[in-house]
Order: sequence, then structure tokens, then C-alpha cells
Amino acid sequence: MEFPDRRDVDHLIDPQPLPEFARVRYEPRTERLDDPVAATRDELDALDLDALPEGATVAVGVGSRGIDRIDEVAAAVVARLAERGFDPVVVPAMGSHGGATPEGQREVLAALGVTEETVGAPIDARMTARALATVSVGDAETPVYFSEAALEADTVLVINRVKAHTNFTGPIESGLAKMTVVGLGKQRGAKSFHSTAIAEGYVETLTAALDVIERETPLIGGIALVENFEEEIGHLEAVPAGSFLDREPELLERAYEEMPTLPVDDIDLLVIDEIGKEISGAGMDTNVIGRYRVLNAPDPETPAIDLIYVRGLTEATKGNGNGIGLADLTRQAAVDQLDMKKTYANALTSGSLSKSKLPVVAPDDEFALRTGAAALGGYDSETVRIVWIRNTEDLGELRVSDAVVDDLPEAARVVGRETVAFDDGTARFEAATDDDPDA
Repeated sequence: MEFPDRRDVDHLIDPQPLPEFARVRYEPRTERLDDPVAATRDELDALDLDALPEGATVAVGVGSRGIDRIDEVAAAVVARLAERGFDPVVVPAMGSHGGATPEGQREVLAALGVTEETVGAPIDARMTARALATVSVGDAETPVYFSEAALEADTVLVINRVKAHTNFTGPIESGLAKMTVVGLGKQRGAKSFHSTAIAEGYVETLTAALDVIERETPLIGGIALVENFEEEIGHLEAVPAGSFLDREPELLERAYEEMPTLPVDDIDLLVIDEIGKEISGAGMDTNVIGRYRVLNAPDPETPAIDLIYVRGLTEATKGNGNGIGLADLTRQAAVDQLDMKKTYANALTSGSLSKSKLPVVAPDDEFALRTGAAALGGYDSETVRIVWIRNTEDLGELRVSDAVVDDLPEAARVVGRETVAFDDGTARFEAATDDDPDA
């Protein structure tokens, strides 16, 4: 498919002046765990490993998200298991990610720093999954699948961050339970789960499937992490199997209190430099942008954002542009990065088709911003509310148009003034005044 270049569309929308931007440092109060590696080793010993025979194989489920120091935490788990006389093996626990292939899942882990060399254990990336049982959830009959690589081990533990989910809200969202059911379900398990969850409810489906897995597999527990606003590990603990549904709601509450959010809720145009699967399952955190776009699930009440412009994909996402459909605008450079096989594998498995739709494609930044300004209606550079971020995970530094400055919270301070310039249509910021000497 060919998209219009500037010569085709330049005459359709008149240029508009852009506002001056304030560069803002946003630093809400937060807590950080100083030594998550030591905490991992200590917490691992809290699980019932003594019941295992010497030399027992332990499948360690690791997923596809960009979790702070996930490579170090995984390596610490492997090292401690080996010290205690066990034989650990890493099993990718990421459903269909990486194009639903063993090579793709290894590639995703490697992008997160998790390789056989860095963690000190083999990686078994087989995509085969075995049906354990079929459960009734509402009006649906749902097969529950589990990774054959994990089933062949003597016991299984998972490592995951507990956080707000990108499709739904409830007492349990993203965390150990979801990784166990969806991540270790591989593509077949993820597809089965999402098909039922969309119709009958995510929490209900998750609870029913987890009950089967706890009964039919040697699951021993997991290492749960909670990150702070700065996307650093703020808390880490071991949770034994059978306790996921009891413990995760409290951890989720803490995650909500600490999670990154935009400093203001009323935004005309949100510009996002990059999206990617390591940032969020939806490419950009739907709780940050206020858009789920999922059947039977209302969008979050805040923030209220009229238009979203996505400029590109991260390197680590390896072309998986799931989430691009949450934007209203993108540019040719972002489309050129897309691997539609990986993007569609994700969309077809999750059933969340809207996230993989293509938005309007502009030839470059200059025309995309011109298009956004026109689409807002009644555009005024002095009153337009624009927020410009790197991605939805890194919100410690961002840019806002002048009209937003007076509404910034106390935790946000202006550290410089900038204007937008263009090099062959590509946006760049240049200083308008000297930066704050305290920055």
C-alpha cells in the first residue's frame, strides 16, 4: 500500500503556527528497592523449595515486558536455584508475542537482556501447549492450555510485574495469575483465554483457568514485582501458588498508587515518540492515554485526550506495532517499521482488533502536526493543549504547550523553553530560552 507523500496532500491543509513548549521534569514522590537482586534471592527461599528432590528441574517463566532489571532478577532466580541443587530452565511466558514462534520469543527475551548467557540457564522456547481441562465461564466452555516445556519440569515458577492491565480493571489485572494463565498458555492458551474473557469477563476467566492450572500442574509460586513512577522496582516478594488471587489485589493497589500518569488530564493532542510491546501489551499504556478500545470494557474516565499522534516504534518491539490503532495519526516512518505478521499474530490471538488498525498516515511530522491542528477545530496556538512524551513508560521528562503550564501539579517543574523546528519534515526541539540553571 502506498500512502500520499507531501506533494499529494500539502495543498489540502494550511500550515498553522505551533505553540512554544515548556520542557518539564515531573517527579512525584516514590519509593525504590535498593537491591532487588538480594531481595530476589531472599524471597525465593520463602517458597516451598525444600519439598523438591535434589536435581529437580524448575521452569522459570519470564515474559515480554520491559520490567526494570528483569534480566538481573531472572539471573538471580536461576543462580539461587542452582545453588540449592536444582536444575533451572527458562521458559518464555508471553503467549503469542514474538510472532508466536520459538525464534521470535527468544528474540523478545534477548531484547530484554535475557539470554542463556546472561541468566546462566537454557531457554526452552517451544510453542507447544497441552490442554489441561475445559472450564465453564458464563455461557462459554474454555479449554485451558499450559506450556509443554513447563509441564515437563518438576516445578514451575513465574516472574512478573503486578500492574494495571491495558484492557480491563478488576481485583486482579496484570501479574502472576495472568502470566501463569496467558503467558504460559502460549498462543493457544492466550487465544482461548482472550476469546472467553472478551465475552464473559477477564477476571472471571482468569480465576477459572488459574484454578485448573494450580490443580493440574506443579506450579510452586512466583516472584511479584511492583514498579514505582520512575519504572524502577519499588517492591518485590515471593507469592506461593494458591495465594495469587489473595495477594495480588493488595500489590495491584500499590501499583496503581505508584504507576506513571500524565501530569494533566485535559489534553487536545498527545504526541508519543515511540510505542512497543516492552513498554506495554498495547504498545502504549492504555491507562496513561485513557483508551482501552476493547469490546464490553468502558474506557478509563481520565485522562481526556482528543487526538493521539504516534511517531514510531521502539527497536525492542521488533516490528510488533500492536497498539498503533489506539492512535489517530501516525507517520510514514512508523509504518515503515511495522512487521504486520507479528502485529497481526498479537491482534488475532488477543481478539483486540482495534489496536492493530492503521490510523491516518502522514508523510512526516510537519504534516501530521498540521493535520492534528486542523482536526481539533478552532485551533489557536495560544490555547491549544499539547503534551509531548517519549513513551507512556518514561514520563519523568516531557514537554507541554504553554497553555498547559499553569495546570501542572507541584511535582512538575519547568526546566526550559523550546520551540519546534523541522528538518525535511522531521520535528526537533531547539531552545527558546536558557534552561533553568537548577535543572
